[in-house]
Amino acid sequence: MLNRVFSAVYDKFKLNFYRSIFSGFEDREASLTTLETFCVEVIHALDRPTLNELTNFLNVSQPNAAYKVSNLVKKGYVNKVQSEEDKREYYLEVTDRFYQYYYVKNAYIDLVLERLREKFSEDKMQVLEEILSTMNEELMPEVTDVMRKEAYGDSAANDKARANA
Repeated sequence: MLNRVFSAVYDKFKLNFYRSIFSGFEDREASLTTLETFCVEVIHALDRPTLNELTNFLNVSQPNAAYKVSNLVKKGYVNKVQSEEDKREYYLEVTDRFYQYYYVKNAYIDLVLERLREKFSEDKMQVLEEILSTMNEELMPEVTDVMRKEAYGDSAANDKARANA
């Protein structure tokens, strides 16, 4: 029962997001393809990854990732920012244009959370927050560990990040 309800909620969030993207962006110049949408979401979630970090996370070839990033730069969703320490390296940052798109997703999350606050007590909302925090921090290592690895590097830095998490 819990599996079915959780999947239904997840599906509704996805479906609302997809509907909003298709209805809101189809007439705009330089709209994102489905793969570009996923790619820019990953860049945002990884918080300023390098191209190598993005490639490793997505488990795709460097030329494939570079092509997607190049398209996102051309369309104004991503900037490449040169590293101060290593001039050969560039960080990928999402732009204000991305945040206009990102608002579509967060607007529905905000609406659903407001409805939850109206329906449930503060105590129940606190329990929900604790459950979601535990899911985020402890129960999704397949994604969380890779994100930490990309953010903090391998070995010692990664161990330190895990210890502090």
